[in-house]
Amino acid sequence: MSSAPPALPPSPPSASSSGASLTGDAPWRGEAALFLLSAASGAADAFVFLCVGQVFAGVMTGNLVLLGASAAGAGEDGVALKVAVALGAYFCGVAAGALLAGRRGFRAPVLLGVEVVLLGAAAVLWGLGPVTSYGDRLGLLALVAVAMGVQGRVRVTPTNYFTGTLTSLAGRVALRELRAGDGWVLGRLAAVVAGAAVAALAERWWSPGAALGAVVMAAGALALETVPGRGGRFRRDKGKPRPDRGNPAGAA
Repeated sequence: MSSAPPALPPSPPSASSSGASLTGDAPWRGEAALFLLSAASGAADAFVFLCVGQVFAGVMTGNLVLLGASAAGAGEDGVALKVAVALGAYFCGVAAGALLAGRRGFRAPVLLGVEVVLLGAAAVLWGLGPVTSYGDRLGLLALVAVAMGVQGRVRVTPTNYFTGTLTSLAGRVALRELRAGDGWVLGRLAAVVAGAAVAALAERWWSPGAALGAVVMAAGALALETVPGRGGRFRRDKGKPRPDRGNPAGAA
């Protein structure tokens, strides 16, 4: 009987199976882009809450709570309509992002480009002062909420909803099972706070520029995702969500 041929060594993982969005020689760039997107989310929500009034552009759980409170007669007048607009616009943004990334095969830079355009349009409308009526504010809210919906489909890592991220991190802290990537997780949570603070300070000191923070942060993430590293090529984010990256439900 002839002997079986020797087993071949396992092949190294291919680039397409990696969860990194950029070339492997600069993994910090992907994390930095996530930081900026998290900060943009905080800035966008703070801007909408302070300038449009008592509603969020990306925190849909909070909006559902506000909707229930408004149905019971609590809160400001007109909040229910604002929440309905935010929910519908966010849904449309997520659906558009899913179609662009799924059926059309567009990569993260394209989705981020769409988000920057939407946030930029909202910033121009707010900065130039034509947003005066209740209907104008609803239109502004819709623009920002669509942008946040698109952002929700950019990566498997959540950058505009963080309850699952905080829940996972708190569980690992309690069980003393911290991982190497938890520093990045904590940094993204801090980035949300920092982004919201930037928008709030801008609204206080120079109200026409209150929406600029989200635009600048999203544009920074776009730059990091667009400019190639030393390898000169990008890798698509096809990896499965890691446990240290929070709740991936609803992400691409």
